Amino acid sequence: MMGERGTPQDGRADRLFRLLVGVYLGGGLLNSMVNLLVPRLRLTLGLNYHQALTVQLAYYSSYLLFALPIALAVVRIGYLRAIAAGLAVVGAGCLLLSIANGARDYPSMLASLLLLSSGATVLQIAGNAVVAAAGSGSAMASRFTLLQAFNSLGTVLGPLIGAWFLLGAWQGRLMPELPFLAMGAGLLCLALGFFLGRDLLPRTAGSGAATPSFTRIRRLLAHRPMQAGVIVIFAYVGAEVTVGTLAVNYLMLPDTIGAGAVFAGRLVSLYWGGAMIGRFAGSWLLRRIAAARMLMLAACGALLLLAVVIGVGGMAGAIAILAIGLCNSVMFPLGYALAMPDDEADMPLASMLLCMAVVGGAVIPVLTGYVADARGLVFSLLVPGACYIVIVAFALYRSSRNRELS
Repeated sequence: MMGERGTPQDGRADRLFRLLVGVYLGGGLLNSMVNLLVPRLRLTLGLNYHQALTVQLAYYSSYLLFALPIALAVVRIGYLRAIAAGLAVVGAGCLLLSIANGARDYPSMLASLLLLSSGATVLQIAGNAVVAAAGSGSAMASRFTLLQAFNSLGTVLGPLIGAWFLLGAWQGRLMPELPFLAMGAGLLCLALGFFLGRDLLPRTAGSGAATPSFTRIRRLLAHRPMQAGVIVIFAYVGAEVTVGTLAVNYLMLPDTIGAGAVFAGRLVSLYWGGAMIGRFAGSWLLRRIAAARMLMLAACGALLLLAVVIGVGGMAGAIAILAIGLCNSVMFPLGYALAMPDDEADMPLASMLLCMAVVGGAVIPVLTGYVADARGLVFSLLVPGACYIVIVAFALYRSSRNRELS
């Protein structure tokens, strides 16, 4: 990531990268298990779609509510100290969520998710800024895509492990709580690792030099690629979360394959598996294909697959909804990289603004839930379809402006 090969700086950079892999892998595990809470709540509490999808509203709204104060804290205490604190908060949130899940206390679950996601917001802002500080252009896009691939590995493992615990018919209370208890313990250990390695990155790389101000924020928001990037991250996260969450219920429909809850939950690991494969492959392909062009191809592919999901159904629809994960794979890292400013001093603020856009993961699923309750699950998938159209427009804009990463 940083420094010359064989130097002490390079050794510190390698250790830092390994720690970041843990953050992105753990984040993927956690996201996929939170997604499984939606079908679990429909099965155990009898909630309708928009009520169950309020889980995503609680989980992602923190990115809008807390991003600004978190960014202020991150640039003052340093990226690595901030990551250690964020991991500790996420770990505590997991432990509280496991208690609320066992008690089937829905309001407490939502409150725990909000606490958990506030820590995840710290990780998003500080972690992405660490990657951005290590390079720019295609190097940053490739590195970020590789880390996102480890995030996808976590989302693959999450349903394979979590579906058995969260969607199984358990008589006792301990089994459904085990995934979140284990995640909480693991993330607290990782927090200790970051705290012990807090000097791997100089404080100046994540401290007062980039102190936020409303003037700097206004200047960044006046930057058109940033404006467009905020919109595209909002749309992408909303679409990815919606499709990944509702895929379980779609696979359970009699008109598709009528899968049982646990089997459908495990099948969704193929959705996240496609994202993992696509990110590892995308990290390599970005050396040969311009970023904006790759983003456009991926978004067009998602639209075509979603058309099969909505218009064809059956086994073809089941395969198509899982294959959308492959198209999703590169959208976030490419949208993020294409929106970032050239000035490194602006990167923490830019990361904050893009993290605030992740609130799309709160808004789009709930909107889709209302449509699903009114018109049916299949029809409601037109909402994430509109999000993919926004991503295509962004990719065309970046190509037409001739501002692709090279």
